[in-house]
Amino acid sequence: MKCIVAGHEAVTGADFAELALGTPVELWLGVDGESEEERAARLDAARDILSDPQFSDLSDDLIRLAARVVEDHPDLFNVVPLVRPSRRVPRKGVAA
Repeated sequence: MKCIVAGHEAVTGADFAELALGTPVELWLGVDGESEEERAARLDAARDILSDPQFSDLSDDLIRLAARVVEDHPDLFNVVPLVRPSRRVPRKGVAA
């Protein structure tokens, strides 16, 4: 079954996110191995997009999208609750 959004075929989750946001996901998340210069240029472009009145709600949309992904696919994050060690204070002497 094909998923077509706004005339574009979405195959992966990243495709859906890109179509929903109107920008490539890499613009917001970066890519592995990017240089400091590439990162600065990417962040500058992201700031320009967020300052455009057309995208004034984009940051809210990003937060909603991220929350939906976390809710729908918690296994992606492999979150495991940590057990807190009990703080037992050793007692001196013998109980009567």
